[in-house]
Amino acid sequence: MSNQLCIVLDFGGQYNQLIARRVRECGVYCEIKRFDTPISEIRAMNPTAIIFTGGPNSVYDPSSPHISEEIFSIGVPILGICYGCQLMAYTLGGKVESCEKSEYGKIEITQGSDSLIFRDVPEKSVVWMSHTDFVSRLPEGFNVTAKSADCPCATFEAPDRKLYAVQFHPEVTHSEYGKQILHNFLYNVCGCTGDWVMDDFIENTVKKLREQIGDKKVILGLSGGVDSSVAAGLLSRAVGKQLTCVFVDQGLMRKDEGDFVEETFTKLFDMNFVRVNCKDRFLAALKGVSDPEQKRRIIGTEFYNVFWDKIREQGTDGFFAQGTIYPDRIESGRGNQAGHGSTAVIKTHHNMVKMPDDIKFAGTIEPLGDLFKDEVRAVGEKLGIPHDLVWRQPFPGPGLGVRIIGEITEEKIKILQEADAVFRDEIRKSGIESELKQFFAVLPDVRTVGVMGDHRTYDHLIAIRAVTTDDFMTADWARIPYDVLARVSNRLCNEVEHVNRVVYDITSKPPGTVEWE
Repeated sequence: MSNQLCIVLDFGGQYNQLIARRVRECGVYCEIKRFDTPISEIRAMNPTAIIFTGGPNSVYDPSSPHISEEIFSIGVPILGICYGCQLMAYTLGGKVESCEKSEYGKIEITQGSDSLIFRDVPEKSVVWMSHTDFVSRLPEGFNVTAKSADCPCATFEAPDRKLYAVQFHPEVTHSEYGKQILHNFLYNVCGCTGDWVMDDFIENTVKKLREQIGDKKVILGLSGGVDSSVAAGLLSRAVGKQLTCVFVDQGLMRKDEGDFVEETFTKLFDMNFVRVNCKDRFLAALKGVSDPEQKRRIIGTEFYNVFWDKIREQGTDGFFAQGTIYPDRIESGRGNQAGHGSTAVIKTHHNMVKMPDDIKFAGTIEPLGDLFKDEVRAVGEKLGIPHDLVWRQPFPGPGLGVRIIGEITEEKIKILQEADAVFRDEIRKSGIESELKQFFAVLPDVRTVGVMGDHRTYDHLIAIRAVTTDDFMTADWARIPYDVLARVSNRLCNEVEHVNRVVYDITSKPPGTVEWE
């Protein structure tokens, strides 16, 4: 790419993607690479900045990920974070030892220097620490620029070599001035200009798509989610009617969602839209099945078969396109995840599976393959895709199939669709929707005794779930006002047939997960 580049070298840290996102939020293009990427390859990429991530290991453990000292001599500014901070010190001749007192969580640091990375940062600030080792002796040529009560080297640097290190995590929101510190490193130290702009991305991507596709056809698997929808928007702008979108409606979407997707893409974009309605096929395959993993496998397999059968009907003489985004590639092992000599696979995403052997396209197109989710949303808004679709909340691949506990039936789907629609409607009306990262209803397959009028009922319980989070690695249950919960409960019991009780899930993640199955 023509943009300035920051490389994040991953040493196994849980926040590797978050670091890259924060860098891009600063207007600088960023890619994550394995810690053992050859130095020659890094040189060839001509980066403007390099950041070392944290990691779960001790640098003095021989089996831990390390890096050649040569990296510090290629003339590119480097910022080490947490493990990366210790690795910098250790590799250059410093000493790292186990702490007498570990630091976890919010810690106050004090800086009294004129360091470039602390510009516009107060003398005292709160940062997020997570370490059991510390740098006990600095390498030659380095000096301490900040400390905490229990960490004498909270930050240190060798400004003449443009090497900087922070023991804390500036990328997390708990670090009050973390983003400012990253911004300072990128702009004050590295000389970045902020040339990563979404308008430029759209223009450049559309141009490249036209060159790549030429007069061939393109088939896109459209789920109705944010990623595939934005990919469809880009491709439509590039090649118009050469694009065919195949939308498989398995009957497990939210209320009226299939119709909304069809209306959006047939009216807003110049493309061919093919909808496959196959609810009965999925219900038949799921009959009598209650195990969540078995349900997932069945839904995934049926979707796979229906989708590729329709693709065979459409023909495969052009390109295949999908809404793969950057985290999909990393988590599915096609990115550059750190590990001990092998690429780690966190999870295989639905759009990262192998296509059937008998289907041969001219190639695969992933127009969003370098973007994070927030960047995809920004592109979607600029393309004019409706707000409700661009800001659609995370929705599991198996749909409502994993929000219905136990066997899936047509009646249960109807109950949950109606209940979820009521809950979402009340949240919108309450004005708190923007405060919640995800909210939905669950049908736990529990019946309870109730009284409606003069009659005894024995009907379904609905559980409602709402969480707040920055990154979905952890999440807290949302403190929805009681009056809003009261209205939700009242409407669910009065408007949704076969519902007589409502409960609110107040479990954080961990120990629970956001979804129930």
